[in-house]
Amino acid sequence: MRLQYILSILCGITLTGNVLAAELSARDHIHAALEHWRDSSSHSIVQMSIQRPDWKRSMRLEMWTQGMDKALVEVVAPKKDKGNASLLKQQRMWSFTPKTNRVIKIPGSMMGKSWMGSDFSNNDVTRSDDLLKYYDHNIIDKYEHEGQAVFVIEALPHEDAPVVWGKELLDIRADHILLSHVFYDQDNQIVKRLKTLEIKAMGGKQIASWQRMEQEEEPGKWTEVQVLEAEFALEMPAYLFTLSNLRNPR
Repeated sequence: MRLQYILSILCGITLTGNVLAAELSARDHIHAALEHWRDSSSHSIVQMSIQRPDWKRSMRLEMWTQGMDKALVEVVAPKKDKGNASLLKQQRMWSFTPKTNRVIKIPGSMMGKSWMGSDFSNNDVTRSDDLLKYYDHNIIDKYEHEGQAVFVIEALPHEDAPVVWGKELLDIRADHILLSHVFYDQDNQIVKRLKTLEIKAMGGKQIASWQRMEQEEEPGKWTEVQVLEAEFALEMPAYLFTLSNLRNPR
């Protein structure tokens, strides 16, 4: 009887979560997914692996975020790349390279270029709430994944939106985990897709701990990001997201 009671409670929690998620709008689902990953703040250690047909490269990154518009990413390994860093603040980006000891502001014309040689662009990294501001959103399908409802959301850019994509498609689970994010060009052809490969409990909640961004027309070209450690809702010092700290980390 005790086991049945516990199971009934767990089942009730799952059902309640799915019911509450079903009441959210498409935009609310996207907003919840962004907030779920970033939280009010976060600190994580991430392994990034870049695969190409003729070579492979891996880097270990330390990352801090605060809110929707601040992030600091620093390479901690390998030794030859250690200290390379990017600061994202209010949708602007700066980079620092120890070899030149220079902080460079990334111009708008370079925002579509590769971030640290990966399949993520500078735009992918910096755009925090662009998907909320410049798109209309609709739930176009629904299915189940590991007992959770998944909402398929189509995001269509406004006519005058400052974005390069013709459409974006997101699969978001009822617990706000992003399972898939597909990017389409202006001709409605898939350019690249982000897939969640693994979900783990970290920092007190379930997160997408292993993801792959891959190019649609180049199957041998992809970037995987695996979260090794993560903490959320931390106190962040005021100096952390500054240009002086980017150059000389404390």
